[in-house]
Amino acid sequence: MFQVRYARGRLLLTILAIMTLLIAALGAVMAWQAWQLAARQEPVSPRPGVTVDAEAAARRLGVALSLPTIWSPDGAHDAAFLALHRHLQASFPAAHAAMTRQVVGRHALLYTWAGSDPKAMPVALLAHQDVVPVAPGTEDRWTHPPFSGAVVDGFVWGRGAWDNKSSVMGLMEAVEVLARSGFKPRQTLYLALGADEEVGGKEGAVAMAALLRQQGVKLRFVLDEGLVITHGMVPGVSKPVALIGMAEKGFMTLKLTAVAQPGHSSMPPPRSAIGVLGEAVARVEAQPMPARLQGLPRQMFEAVAPEMDTVMRGLMSNIWLTEPLLLRQLEKIPSTNAMVRTTGVATVFQAGERENVMVGQASALINFRLLPGDRSEAVIDHVRRVVAGLDVRVERQPWVNEASPVSSAQTSAYRLLSRSLRELQPDVVVAPGLLVGATDSRHYADLTESIFRFAPMHAAQADLAMFHGTNERISVRNYAQMIQFYERLMRESHATSP
Repeated sequence: MFQVRYARGRLLLTILAIMTLLIAALGAVMAWQAWQLAARQEPVSPRPGVTVDAEAAARRLGVALSLPTIWSPDGAHDAAFLALHRHLQASFPAAHAAMTRQVVGRHALLYTWAGSDPKAMPVALLAHQDVVPVAPGTEDRWTHPPFSGAVVDGFVWGRGAWDNKSSVMGLMEAVEVLARSGFKPRQTLYLALGADEEVGGKEGAVAMAALLRQQGVKLRFVLDEGLVITHGMVPGVSKPVALIGMAEKGFMTLKLTAVAQPGHSSMPPPRSAIGVLGEAVARVEAQPMPARLQGLPRQMFEAVAPEMDTVMRGLMSNIWLTEPLLLRQLEKIPSTNAMVRTTGVATVFQAGERENVMVGQASALINFRLLPGDRSEAVIDHVRRVVAGLDVRVERQPWVNEASPVSSAQTSAYRLLSRSLRELQPDVVVAPGLLVGATDSRHYADLTESIFRFAPMHAAQADLAMFHGTNERISVRNYAQMIQFYERLMRESHATSP
């Protein structure tokens, strides 16, 4: 008996020793992976940006923000768009002398700065003139009126300061500086300034892309609004992180409908249409599409991992092992959860008219944002499996956009973008990212293999509420930096080739 116990004890000690060695070896491998992780940032030599009269530029932006360029089918705000066009022409005479200007549709503007080398691939820089309305009843919550364009306390205030007139005006400021200096681009530069981006871009971006397509234009790259320079938003990284949107998620809405026998509420059946529909919606939200740390989210974390603190560096440099743990953490935060899966949420519910009448039909709209790699048909199949067993009809709504193609970060165009930013702001870490919203750039997808969705604006987590929200504003300093970035990008694209 003693010998049996002794043998068992020896076996247990042996197992513990082996497990200890395995854990130590695993720890050593993880530590080695973290230690030898090479920096992903291309070395740059800092160079100061072009001199910008920031206060004068801020005043010009303020005038643009004072104009309520809200797209409306009935033309209710046409005067504001026309006033903005006059403001552009008056403010940037050298730019208008250097470029040709074409009005597309009602208010979109397509500028062409002809290049000297017909063999050089053109570049298109996008922005949009239209802004979203201010939510009724919230006007008094603004520190300065939403269409004041006030320049106060180092900020320019007004709807469109972030989305997206700062880019419209910043691009024109950069061209003005270049044109006044005698600069002439080698490749043709297009400035495509949409006027209906917030409602889909049909009269603006769609039409301008069609014009370029008809002319047989192929673009080296497209730069549009999108992600920004984040502060404190990437775990474990103390430096600012500029996320370059290399793709955008798709868009699809499904309508779920439950049908039942209508009647008096005093004699209900075991399940009402509303009850069945409510269960269906709850199932869809509780059983989302699977999360995965692949593609752009993984590229982003791998790009910033060398800049992280010790703990996060260890986790991110060993995604092959830590992926399940990382996904559990990312799923807890709405902004990061949206990066790693196709999301779906109920946005409209329609059922019932009177409190004592059971409805014959109840319906709900569930809006999905599709991760690259997830096709709309796969999402529909998933939802049908989730609601199987319930008497619910699943129908796709007409407007569907599949997720965009993913641009490569291994191109000269991406390196140009990164270098142009980091020469001006060398402390910024640049990484590829995924845009969860939609931009005008999706309409140019067949004209180029490289679409970058990025605005050189600095933002902390609290600033994100300004997008379509209250107290939208941009600092005068940040706006001057935007102008410097656009000027550097245009100048450097002249000097480089694909």
